[in-house]
Parts: sequence; C-alpha cells; structure tokens
Amino acid sequence: MNMQTNAMPSPPLEAHAAVPKVIPATQHIYWALRREFWENRFIYLGPLAVAALFLFGFLIHSMIHPANSMRALATLAPDKQRDAIIAPYDMAAGLLMGAFILVGMFYCIETLQRERRDRSILFWKSLPVSDVTTVLTKASIPFLFLPLISCAIAFVTQFLMLLVSSVVLAGSGLSVARYWEQVSLFQGSLLLLYHVMTVHVLWAAPIYGWLLLVSAWARRAALLWAVLPPLAIGTLEKLLFNTTYFAAFVGRFFTGGPEGSYPPGTMPMDPGTHLTPFRFLGAPGLWIGLAVTAAFLAAAVRLRRYRDPS
Repeated sequence: MNMQTNAMPSPPLEAHAAVPKVIPATQHIYWALRREFWENRFIYLGPLAVAALFLFGFLIHSMIHPANSMRALATLAPDKQRDAIIAPYDMAAGLLMGAFILVGMFYCIETLQRERRDRSILFWKSLPVSDVTTVLTKASIPFLFLPLISCAIAFVTQFLMLLVSSVVLAGSGLSVARYWEQVSLFQGSLLLLYHVMTVHVLWAAPIYGWLLLVSAWARRAALLWAVLPPLAIGTLEKLLFNTTYFAAFVGRFFTGGPEGSYPPGTMPMDPGTHLTPFRFLGAPGLWIGLAVTAAFLAAAVRLRRYRDPS
C-alpha cells in the first residue's frame, strides 16, 4: 500500500498557534483595585482604628456615668437635649472625616513614588494594564472608595453607639424610642455622605490630583515637593505685594465652596441642614477645579509611563 495514501493531511501550522486571550477591561480594573487594597491596607485599617478607639472611649464613659448622664439629659430643654444627645455622634463622624482626609492625602502623595522606590513598577508594568488604568484606579481610592469606606464605618460606629446607649437607657428606666428619634441615624449618615462627596471629594479634587502628580514626579521627599512650592509662592506674594490672593485661592479647595459653610454650632449631619446641590453643581469653581484635576491626572499618567525607577 502506498504510504502517501495512508498519511493523514497535517493541519496548517497556524492552527497550532495559541490564540491570545483577550482580558476584559473590567478585569484589569478589578485586579488593579485588588492590588491597591492589598498593598495599602491602611486605606481601611486607619478609619477602623479611629472608630475602634472612639468606641472604646464611648463605652468606658457609658459604663462610668451610665444613669446619671441619661437622667441629666431628661431634665434639659428639647433643643438642648437633642444637642447633647447627638454631640458624641457628631464627634465620631468628625473624627472619621478627619481620618479620611489624612489617609487620602497620605495615600496620594506616596502611592506612585513608592512603586518606583521598591522597584515593583518593573513587575506591574509587565502586566497588560495601561498607565491610564493604573493612575485612574489609584485616583478612585480617594475619590470614591475611601469616602464610601469611611462613611460606612461611621454608620456602623454610630449604630453601635446607639445600641450601647439604648442598653443604658433601658437600665435607667428611660424611653429608648425617644432617644432613637433624636439621633436620626439614617438621615445623618446620608447627610454625612453628601457632605464628604461634595466638600471633601469633588471640591477638593485638585488637592488629590496635585498630590498624585507630585508622587509620580518626585524621586525623593514627595511631601516636601507638594507643600513647599505653594508655600513659597504664598510667602513671596506676601513679602513683595503684601497680598494673600494665592493663599486664598488654595484655601478655597479646603473650605468646600458653596456647601462648605454651616451656621455656627451646627454640623453637616444635623437634620436641619439645608442642602443646595444645584447651586453647588452650578458653581464655576467646581468645574474649573475638576478640569485642573483632569490635567494633573493626565500629567501623572505621562510621568508614570516614562519615569524610571528611583
């Protein structure tokens, strides 16, 4: 029998070539986010530590002065009684807002510099994740995930405080239902989230963008490079012209714009807080700040693409 007739035709060589698998962009973003939470555990551990310390102090205070404090509240006028009841809840929310701001700024100023310093950028740049995806993922931490985490921790903290106070009230023979009405936990949590996202995220966005840009550029001492130029400009303006226009301009990003001012003695979580979202969204300063933030992030992407490891 002819060997050529028994031989099976071999498939073309192209059929044996491995077809590269296309990874969806959402999966790139997912793993980039996992990387950030894996390498930066302080994103959630910092607010958790603040909440745990405050809860511990609140619990100790409730155990040392349980009945006397609650009976003293019952003798106050309705307005004073409500202010005294929600004071520790406002304090807890204020501490967690402060923790969010500090953690967010610390994360922005060191995240891009650190990956060059420990040479991990050589590994991460070998993965099929673009510089745009990487920088935007890092920016999403202070712009989205950290404020949501901080507000969620604040809600859980206040809820646990409410449970502790309810137990003390029940043991003192006072009305628990009246106390829950005064606290307004869910309404206060929504107001806190609105305040954080408008004042400390959207309006303050150029601050985080600037810190990310400096982190991508500076080889050493990124915090000094972020602080010293604005400080030097403000000082020079004061010495030469005896004016503070630049300092006022920078300070606006810390004050919150239209939604950053509240009547004396009130907090953003107070139920009587008057919200003006349309005025906030219509403020030209907001959109100018967001445009400046986009420019900062675009520059950070370019710097990360061509910056060598430190």
